[in-house]
Amino acid sequence: MAKQLTATVKFHATGGKATAAPPVGTALGKYGLNLGQFVQQFNERTKDNMGMRIPVVVKVYSDRTFDLETKSPHSVDLLKKAAGVEKGASLVPKDKVGSVTKKQLQEIAALKVKDLNARDVEHASNILAGTARSMGLDVVD
Repeated sequence: MAKQLTATVKFHATGGKATAAPPVGTALGKYGLNLGQFVQQFNERTKDNMGMRIPVVVKVYSDRTFDLETKSPHSVDLLKKAAGVEKGASLVPKDKVGSVTKKQLQEIAALKVKDLNARDVEHASNILAGTARSMGLDVVD
């Protein structure tokens, strides 16, 4: 007999550092899942993206089992890492906090292309360039 899907839960957690505290406990606790098992699986999958926000989709079944799907890290986190800045600019048209190269955008786009609404890496790179400019980052050659 097939498992019956109870809920699909979407939230963000910090890669490699998830605990049973919020947001994980808040999002999944009401379904009676084994939070320790979830945290262990999530941290194992995301240990390469330590400290970055990772979107998570959890399918919860009636027998209290789950399927875990992790997405690629947020574009903003990847751009901040590439530019070497802590945060974006507060006054975007006036302030510039750093810069990213087109090569760095291509590398990030290769990671993000499956999660973005883009048909190929070039279009994904254009989306990321817009995100970088809105953060106060210059896009240079």
